[in-house]
Amino acid sequence: MKVTISTIKTAVVLALALGSFDLHAKEQRVLVKIRNQAIFNSLVQASPQTVNGKNSASGVSVNQKTIEAVFPNVRMQYENSLNTMNAMVATVNSEADIEKLRQNPYVGYVDVEVFHPAPRPMRGTIYTPLAEGVEQAQQSGTPWGIKAVKAIEAWKVGDMGQKSRVLVLDTGIDKNHPSIKENFEAGRNFAGEMSINAEDYADTQGHGTHVSGTIAGVLDSTGFSGVAPKAKLLMGRVCGEKGCSNIAIAEGINWGIEKKVDVISMSLGGPFATPSERDAITKAFASGITLVAATGNDGKPQVSYPAALSEVIAVGATDIQGKRGEFSQYGPELAIMGPGVDVLSSVPVGSGRASKVQLGLDGRMALVTSNAFPGSRAITQAMENQLVYVGLGKEEDFAQANVQGKFALIKRGEIRFSEKAQNAINNGATGVIIFNNVDGLVRGGLSEDGSEMPVPVFGIDKAAGEAAVQALQQGKTVTSRVAIEVTDYSAFDGTSMAAPHVSGVIALMKSSNKGLTPTQVKEILQKTATQVAENRNNEYGAGIVNAEAAVKASKSAESSAPMP
Repeated sequence: MKVTISTIKTAVVLALALGSFDLHAKEQRVLVKIRNQAIFNSLVQASPQTVNGKNSASGVSVNQKTIEAVFPNVRMQYENSLNTMNAMVATVNSEADIEKLRQNPYVGYVDVEVFHPAPRPMRGTIYTPLAEGVEQAQQSGTPWGIKAVKAIEAWKVGDMGQKSRVLVLDTGIDKNHPSIKENFEAGRNFAGEMSINAEDYADTQGHGTHVSGTIAGVLDSTGFSGVAPKAKLLMGRVCGEKGCSNIAIAEGINWGIEKKVDVISMSLGGPFATPSERDAITKAFASGITLVAATGNDGKPQVSYPAALSEVIAVGATDIQGKRGEFSQYGPELAIMGPGVDVLSSVPVGSGRASKVQLGLDGRMALVTSNAFPGSRAITQAMENQLVYVGLGKEEDFAQANVQGKFALIKRGEIRFSEKAQNAINNGATGVIIFNNVDGLVRGGLSEDGSEMPVPVFGIDKAAGEAAVQALQQGKTVTSRVAIEVTDYSAFDGTSMAAPHVSGVIALMKSSNKGLTPTQVKEILQKTATQVAENRNNEYGAGIVNAEAAVKASKSAESSAPMP
């Protein structure tokens, strides 16, 4: 794929428009593409000399004298080399230094670090309660999505993925999770903050662990499993508190090429792809790696990047009835669909929350549909208290309501869930219940760093919340009995959950036929997909992924790639 100065400028303009970086910052992290192979080799050749004690990921050290010769008068601190891309990662002191690099005849492009939005599920809860039909579908402990893609049938005609290796680029992983530990091979942290330990790829957000469990979670006695339960997992942590760094993504893909993985799964994205991301993806595709990415969760007819790139298999999300999730983005680039609503999978040990909320009125206590917000305090013993309605939960709303020692009942809207909860806590509430302002169950998170609120916080549906408000406004007393259990598994919504189903199917395919090229993999996936009757505007791509049919076709396909 040709990268032009125009492409670079467009990416920078977009990044500025999105507020991704500050032109006036004193230091900026950049990826520098070197045009000449000999020059690149001389820059990163083995040498006893390192810069600030930092070595590249591949174990070679930078030649400082050559750097000064190739990039005269540029103040830069070397960080890493990407050998498959002939690129260096460094921190430069100013925009002037970036411009000098761009004018250097040995430089193909300079990609300034930007941050795409961090991947987050549409919501998080445990598998009780779920959408109609889902709870019954996974009473055995097997997530409904594993059955829906016919993974179990695929194991019988092929294997369980033991010859495949999948690199996940995400928020990190809980490598000691009982569903992950047996299949975990290696991890690295590329998250973009230079001070972070490269071996610290722990998952504080839960997203990466959830995705990994769907791909290759170990089959256990409860029936829980990933699509390819014997495939090996690698994790590249490319998303941190600021979001997902374009440079970190390029570094992660470079690492995947060096590790010779079969699949790279990316449940992340944004409105554009920068030159280094495009370059890395092109290199991975050419090396025989199949790349998979989520289409995005804005519900619009526009596939996000990197899913929109031609080398990547773009995956949208369906529910248990096989219908497109209303949030699932679509468009010409959409290739295939996978389960993405109420998807049960692993989360960092102890971070899952199972909720139970009952509302009491006129002496009767009724169970209502609920979920515990991620970041809510866990309570092993049920709590019962009186409800007080405080509108939208803004600071001024509490002036007219006394929630001291009681539960605050709050309507969704206008301010963040975390703000509503914190305002209630500041006014002495011992618990918070937030009800939806549209049909369905309200879901969301309270923190981005894994921290917990000091009180339990729940979401309930619009109908239950409005019934409680009506009773309170009539002068009646409404109570609530609540409980939260700690779990290691949660159900999330999102195209982020759909993409790993397809990645897992590809792991099964490659385990059955290592010689398949990325082009062949995509062709087989699309030809064997379960078609959808109505597919206006390519909302479903080729249809819903079918692991059994895909593995059968893979086994009989003539390999175009040389066997390793």
